[in-house]
Amino acid sequence: MRRIPWDIVLALVVGIGLGLVYAWLISPMKVSNATPAILRADFKEQYRSAIAAAYAATGNFPRARSRLELLKDPNPEDALNTQAQQMLARGQSGQAADQVAALAHALTLGIEGAVPTSNPITEAVNQVEETNTANLEPASTEDLTFVGTETPSALPTDATQLSEATLIPRSTRTPLPTQGTPFKLTGKDEVCDSNLSDGLLQIIVLSSNRRQMPGMEIDITWDGGENQFFTGLKPEIGNGYADFVMTPDISYTVQLAAGSDIATGLIAPTCQTPNGENFHGGMKLTFQQP
Repeated sequence: MRRIPWDIVLALVVGIGLGLVYAWLISPMKVSNATPAILRADFKEQYRSAIAAAYAATGNFPRARSRLELLKDPNPEDALNTQAQQMLARGQSGQAADQVAALAHALTLGIEGAVPTSNPITEAVNQVEETNTANLEPASTEDLTFVGTETPSALPTDATQLSEATLIPRSTRTPLPTQGTPFKLTGKDEVCDSNLSDGLLQIIVLSSNRRQMPGMEIDITWDGGENQFFTGLKPEIGNGYADFVMTPDISYTVQLAAGSDIATGLIAPTCQTPNGENFHGGMKLTFQQP
C-alpha cells in the first residue's frame, strides 16, 4: 500500500497560503485607468443619476453627453428612459427620476442646454388630462334648463374657472424635496498615503442618518480660480464621494452649493515615507446634515 506523500501535500498547502497572503494583503491588485463601462449594472444606474443631477444643476449639456459616452451604452436615450421608468416603479425619488428623464429628453433633441421647464413625467400626465378636458364639449343650450335665482352666478370667463366650475380633477405636481438644513463640516483630516495621488482632496457628503448622498455640488475656490464638481461620479468608491487634485503650496476653500460650513486653508501637507522620502499628501473632508 502506497503512503500518502504528506510532505508534498504540506508544501502545496503552505505555498497556496503564502500566495493568497501575498496577493490579498501584501501586494493586492490595483485597478487604475478603469472606465465606467466596466461597472456593474446597478453602479451604472447610480452613475447616470449623478450625471442627470449635475446636468439639472448646471445645464452643461456637452459635459453630460461626454460623461454618458464613457458608459458605452448602445442607445443612451433608451437606457435613461428605461432607468427613469424603473426608478418610479421601485418607488424611488420622483425628483431623481425626472432628472434622468430630462437628460434623456435633451439627448433626443440634441440641443445644448435643452432643460425642460417642468418635470417631463408629470408634464406628460398633465397634457393627457388637458387633452381630455378640451374634448369635453358642453351640451347645447337647447338641452339646458335654467332656474332663476336672486343672485345669478357669473359664468366662468377663463380656462381655470371653467375647470373649477365643471369640477374636473387636475393633476398636481409633487413638491420637490428640499436640501434640508445646511451641512456641517464634521471631519477635516490630513491623509499621508503614498498609494494615493499627490495632493488628493477627498470629500464625503452624508445625510443626517449617515447615508452617502450623490449629486451634491461642491464649490472649490483658490487664488485666481474656481471649480465645481459633484459627488457620486465614482460609485465604486462611494455614492457620496468626490475628489479633487490640489496643486502643492496653494490654499483652497471648499463649500457645498446646498449650504454648508466653509473649509478654508486647505493645503496639501508634506508627508514622509518609511524610507525618509518626502511627498505631498492629501486631505479628507466630511460634510453631514445635522
